[in-house]
Amino acid sequence: MQLALNNYWRGIPGTIMLPGTNRAADRFVRASFYIDAIPQTDDVRKSVASVFSVIRNCSVPYGISSKEEPNISTTRWRSVADHKDLVYYFETVTTPGTFWINLKDLDLSEKGQVLKLDVEQNKTYTGLSNEHLKKVQPFKFMGL
Repeated sequence: MQLALNNYWRGIPGTIMLPGTNRAADRFVRASFYIDAIPQTDDVRKSVASVFSVIRNCSVPYGISSKEEPNISTTRWRSVADHKDLVYYFETVTTPGTFWINLKDLDLSEKGQVLKLDVEQNKTYTGLSNEHLKKVQPFKFMGL
């Protein structure tokens, strides 16, 4: 259904009007328009910043809830993946700044350690945050 709505909105230039509610379909249409409108560049910093700006534009503001629309919930995390350089960028909505993890510096094999970045109690990170990863026990699934 979202693709059909997106096709409908492609006929209306996004510079004239875009849907603006918090509903998923409207946010999808805005993201689709803006992701195609941002500059295409080899500059990783500008690319990541551009994609984050699109995600922020389509996020549900912190603290919003509606009894009439219980499926709409606050955006808590935003992330951008750089698949070429294997870097994952993150923002939490409760702390300032953007931080990232360079996956090339981690052992992702079966023999590698399980690591966690503690974000409880609004711990704040900025920049490259690999050094803050702590060894933890693997998560145990409860099963079906």
